[in-house]
Amino acid sequence: MGYRVIIMPPAKRRSDRYVFYTVETLGNREAAKAILADARETKKRLSTVADPLKICDNPLLAKHGYRKIRFAKHKFVMLYRIQDDTVIVDGMFHELQDYEGIFTDELHLR
Repeated sequence: MGYRVIIMPPAKRRSDRYVFYTVETLGNREAAKAILADARETKKRLSTVADPLKICDNPLLAKHGYRKIRFAKHKFVMLYRIQDDTVIVDGMFHELQDYEGIFTDELHLR
């Protein structure tokens, strides 16, 4: 099944911050371009593999149907949910962050 993938504004803003940090703080434009390319490829993969990926282990995220997908070449994840034929990406985080805790706090999940 093919899904339409929507990147929600909070996930897009977080992605933009990672790219900005990579360019401005680390001074590495090539790495920033590679992260963006990996994000695009991950979004493309989601359009075909979103459903078979397992629900998150975190009970609060699982309760709301969230799943995660890892980037192929970088240590980032996208947290998403499926509604009908649409994948909604609500979060993008670096794997070394407490992304589950940050995400549940941001969305006020209970």
